[in-house]
Amino acid sequence: SSKFSVNISILVVAVVIFLLVLHHNFLGLSDFLKRELSDSNPLGLQPIDFIPAVPQRLADERNDKEISVVIAASDERLGGAIAAMNSIYRHTKSNVVFYIVTLNDTVDHLRLWLSNTALKNLRYRILDFDPRVLEGKVQVDPQKADTLKPLTFARFYLPNLVPHAEKAVYVDDDIIVQDDILELYNTPLKPGHAAAFSDDCDSTTNKVAVRGAGNQYNYIGFLDYKKETIRKLAMKANTCSFNPGVFVANLTEWKLQNITKQLEKWMALNVAEELYSRTLAGSITTPPLLIVFYKQHSSIDPMWNVRHLGSSAGKRYSPQFVKAAKLLHWNGHFKPWGRTASYAEVWEKWYVPDPTGKFSLLRRHSEAYEAK
Repeated sequence: SSKFSVNISILVVAVVIFLLVLHHNFLGLSDFLKRELSDSNPLGLQPIDFIPAVPQRLADERNDKEISVVIAASDERLGGAIAAMNSIYRHTKSNVVFYIVTLNDTVDHLRLWLSNTALKNLRYRILDFDPRVLEGKVQVDPQKADTLKPLTFARFYLPNLVPHAEKAVYVDDDIIVQDDILELYNTPLKPGHAAAFSDDCDSTTNKVAVRGAGNQYNYIGFLDYKKETIRKLAMKANTCSFNPGVFVANLTEWKLQNITKQLEKWMALNVAEELYSRTLAGSITTPPLLIVFYKQHSSIDPMWNVRHLGSSAGKRYSPQFVKAAKLLHWNGHFKPWGRTASYAEVWEKWYVPDPTGKFSLLRRHSEAYEAK
């Protein structure tokens, strides 16, 4: 009879476990459904479409964990975002999902480009960015109304763009990846840090670029230290700045520290008090990030943001160094789809021609013109 009671006990335990698993799955399901239904979010960022199917051949090889990669795609630079995504996709076996942030009038063009080319197996979500979230937070100069590019601020709103991810990689559209993005995604972030950037002074790329650049690589190049609001922050003017064109974010920490609200606060204060440096080095998205992440960020491997290819400094890189770089970044005036960028031929290997013919590579025309 003791044998019988042991068997009964085992049976009871098995039934309890089965019921617990069932209960857990139901909870998970109702949770999931709740999440799907409550996905309307305050930013006006509407997910437009999602392509979930991974081809079978790749599904066997690719890992399951979703790697969220956020990239902004504006119409006049769409070819850049396309080449960047292609280079990331071709170098990884991971389950990368692209969150492509764009403005309404670009959606159809983008969708055509992705679905009618070699990129049709990309997993992506197109998100429509509502520029109204920037009202009162950016100074619009009536003389230069077109210089305000709303999508450059998309990176400030990462948790709204990828609401269910714990971590995300943000990349600019003027980059090419030459290694597995999983390595960048796995960058360790120190406890309490919401992001990891590549610092400007200790970066390998700056050994080349820094000569004669003056204050371009420290805080005084971005912030006006004559303003009391800046002085009160007690941030050393010679602190090394960082480049926000490629970074890894811990979104749990980002939400916990309310980073988006902090960034918006500094944007609004700049509108009121003009806190940015008069000779601003780089884009107007950088100063708020420098303030909020002052001495509060981790570092990414400098080879994951080899930059200045879009300025004259890029010409000083050796072909061996460019080949060894894990990520190439054409920040600066010259874009690789334009006329005179260094190493544009490396970029072109990853470019997928526009099936609509709207986006053209200026470089080819200019070379043909110069040849005449």
